[in-house]
Amino acid sequence: MAEQPSKRIIPVTDQRSGSLGVPATALNAQALLPASGLLQDARGRVLRDLRISVTDRCNFRCSYCMPKDVFTKDYPYLPHSSLLTFEEITRIARQFVAHGVTKIRLTGGEPLLRKNLEILIEQLSALRTPDGNALDLTLTTNGSLLTRKAEALRAAGLKRLTVSLDGLDDAVFRAMNDVDFPVRDVLDGIEAAQTAGLGPIKVNMVVKRGTNDQQILPMARHFKGSGIVLRFIEYMDVGATNGWRMDDVLPSADVIRLLQQELPLIPLEASQPGETAQRWGYADASGQHDKAAGEIGVISSVTQAFCSDCNRARMSTEGQLYLCLFASQGYNLRDLVRGDHSDEEIASAIAHIWQGRKDRYSELRSAEGPAPAGSGKRRVEMSYIGG
Repeated sequence: MAEQPSKRIIPVTDQRSGSLGVPATALNAQALLPASGLLQDARGRVLRDLRISVTDRCNFRCSYCMPKDVFTKDYPYLPHSSLLTFEEITRIARQFVAHGVTKIRLTGGEPLLRKNLEILIEQLSALRTPDGNALDLTLTTNGSLLTRKAEALRAAGLKRLTVSLDGLDDAVFRAMNDVDFPVRDVLDGIEAAQTAGLGPIKVNMVVKRGTNDQQILPMARHFKGSGIVLRFIEYMDVGATNGWRMDDVLPSADVIRLLQQELPLIPLEASQPGETAQRWGYADASGQHDKAAGEIGVISSVTQAFCSDCNRARMSTEGQLYLCLFASQGYNLRDLVRGDHSDEEIASAIAHIWQGRKDRYSELRSAEGPAPAGSGKRRVEMSYIGG
């Protein structure tokens, strides 16, 4: 059974508050930066991946993301008028694609709670890169609505998706989602997604020591040979409401050691630049990768920083652009898209913002350790900009 959350002080500051203005020079007619398909930040990292939150709401109350004692029935979610419309999201996304973005991931909260999301997917799936290629369009979901949504998502143009699933034991899973949602319904949703032709499907398991780490081997056994890639994620110090402690982190190296006691693994090459997951393939009797058995991945968000080649930008559901998952403030793009600004000006703003990016939170944490509680350092919540 999962551990009960300890009593703690909940910050009352709205983590969404405060945004940075777009650099003034970005909109100057003499300083406009046109899209060239290749945009680098101050550390030479190329922009390739855009993650778009479409809602700040979720029907789960996982302790590491939207704990129930913070996100109560009285929590002040964003009003609908504050959210970007699908047309506004698509307009901004088009400028990112012109700058070289090839992958767009829709996140939340729980993105499938956004009404008529299929319309947005259809609009985004029509975008093309400067060389005429379709985008890698994907989505992260808790799987609770997949059974009835999977076919419509595929028909709208979604190519693949990632499902968050933190255990197979029903009691553990119900305790972790904290709304008594059964694991069988998520597994049915995954099967529905496979039947609809969405793939490859990935399953993400956030591992919290002493809470669901006993589910690592059962999860691996279940998904081995299924065509689904299982990834284990270290419990991250995102935001200020999840009560994160280093003691709760089970390092990815320990996860691999545990798996290899029963399931031999061999390291695989990264699938693409900026890949956050380290890939491990199931080995056959000769020590080679058994492709039929598949692979797993580990995302070492805490113990192994991957800032050096991070190519991801994140946009909140109200149009705040964040350059790091651990950022405290975003840049307000909503005012641009709702104001009297051209596509060229919006593209220039994105270019100026990305070119000034120096973020490397995880590297600094590795060197200095996480900021102590009460230090006053605030970070945006994962539920607001997605993972």
